[in-house]
Amino acid sequence: MMRIITGRAKGIRLETLKGDNTRPTAERAKEAVFSMLQFDLEGREVLDLYAGSGQMGLEAVSRGAASATFVDKSKDAVGVISKNIEKTKLSPYCRVLCSDATDFIKATRGRRKFDIIFIDPPYALHAVPDTLSALIGADMLKEMSIIVAESEEADVFEKRPELKEKFEVLRCAKYGVAHVTVLTLAKETDI
Repeated sequence: MMRIITGRAKGIRLETLKGDNTRPTAERAKEAVFSMLQFDLEGREVLDLYAGSGQMGLEAVSRGAASATFVDKSKDAVGVISKNIEKTKLSPYCRVLCSDATDFIKATRGRRKFDIIFIDPPYALHAVPDTLSALIGADMLKEMSIIVAESEEADVFEKRPELKEKFEVLRCAKYGVAHVTVLTLAKETDI
């Protein structure tokens, strides 16, 4: 059972996609992430890439984020996200797009920056490093943006070691098979 932990929509149960194509963030991992972000959410703009059910963005909005943009290329996922937005009554703060994450980043290039970004692609894609690189290249990060990446790999930079110097790892923890890495731009990174 997935639910909103706290805030305006506290306790509301969320729908998930049927089948194995999406893997919702475990409740324990979500609680740990939001415990860390609790003082960084108020009034922030959130991007939920590879959004699945939309639970991470919805939790952020429930806790006071100004807005959340949900991006998923699956029409089924977009349908579930839309239902969850309706159930939580958070629609004034939410925007849902049916788009590939890479295409969304390219289309948004230089037009919008986000405070908090959730990246949780299907593990088989190993897309976290390329997504991090694309976000920098598209000028979508603010100086103090926080990125929460979930992956199968303990080191999100393993396949793109050149990215290590561009980011500072704030926290890395393992929950079951999931590694959750919380990042921000390194102080000397040009944006």
